[in-house]
Amino acid sequence: MSKTQLENKKQRPAAQTPDGAEPLATIEPATLTPEQLEELKERAAKADEHWQRLLRTAADLENFKKRAAREKQEAIKFANESLLRKLIPVLDHFDMALSATQNSQAQDVQSLQSGIAMVYQQLKNALLESGLEEVDATGKTFDPNLHEAVSQQETTDVPEGQVVQQLRKGYKFRERLLRPASVVVAKAPVAPVSGEREQS
Repeated sequence: MSKTQLENKKQRPAAQTPDGAEPLATIEPATLTPEQLEELKERAAKADEHWQRLLRTAADLENFKKRAAREKQEAIKFANESLLRKLIPVLDHFDMALSATQNSQAQDVQSLQSGIAMVYQQLKNALLESGLEEVDATGKTFDPNLHEAVSQQETTDVPEGQVVQQLRKGYKFRERLLRPASVVVAKAPVAPVSGEREQS
């Protein structure tokens, strides 16, 4: 390389690019005032506080979900506790009635019947207090939502479709049907045909 070329190279400005484009802008380092720095510190502290609060809230929510699930399981497990408490005295009275039958004489039958009737009423009251309702279909119009027809009986005493006889009581738990009442439903007698009438 000649001396002239070396001198030309030295004289070229350092910022100028080989293709003749303008030099890039120089970026000055950011300078913050003490007030701005203090404000940034305060914001960072608040952000950290909010993050910690979010973590605590998420943990509390998770604990609440676990506790609610546990309480729900316990509620299901012990749902019949109050009913059983009401039935325990009934069992006690049945035990006493059974013991009385072992040593009963003929004249004690009436008192035994009376005792059993009292126990039955006590059991019935306990179940009614717990939400059990009887479905009494006697004399009512047949309702397929509450009654189960096991047979039909021809009769003119009651209108067709009315319950003639209840064979077994039905029960509801509040609004939910547990067991329909088993019933016999009335139907109109079949009129004999003219040929059968002449033969008779």
